Amino acid sequence: MGVSKQQAIENKGAIVAAAEKLFRERGVAAVGLAELTKAAGFTQGGFYNHFKSKDALVAAVMEKAMEDGAARLIAGLQASTAADCTIKQYIEWYLSADHRTDIEAGCPLSVFAGDVRRLGEEARQSYAHGLLWNLDQLASVIDGENAQEKQAKAITLFSQMVGSLLLSRAVVEADPALADEILRNGRQQLLQAIRPE
Repeated sequence: MGVSKQQAIENKGAIVAAAEKLFRERGVAAVGLAELTKAAGFTQGGFYNHFKSKDALVAAVMEKAMEDGAARLIAGLQASTAADCTIKQYIEWYLSADHRTDIEAGCPLSVFAGDVRRLGEEARQSYAHGLLWNLDQLASVIDGENAQEKQAKAITLFSQMVGSLLLSRAVVEADPALADEILRNGRQQLLQAIRPE
């Protein structure tokens, strides 16, 4: 007796969720199919009922991660009506110790930044689409004379946030004080840049 359509959707979702958790924690290349299927509670045969390959799973994970990240960004941007307050809150959250440690649910653009160039075409396209969408959302709440200037500011802002977060994560276990200093200085510089004195 086969599984229902709804159960098949739930099974596929369980595989994607387990894979995303492992990929975020350890990186895509470090997670093998046997470990992945075990974490999801399926056999390798069960996995292939839902995905043609690991690359197909990675693409599904990337798409889900980008959609979830987009939903969080929209919620954050809609939480405040004042644009400068919204950007300020976003910077403060993004460059916080809490976000630094939240690998499982934090920004997928920073979590997967090191993996994406080694992924399949579909996953790279999902990442690029998610990045562009995030930049567009930031540009929509940034001051600027025209769309081009706003987009340039959004790229600079987001690049600096991701860079600060990645460097802080890279050294947090070896040098926690430096990791905190990177976040603090990144926040201060970016907040000053969006509100020059």
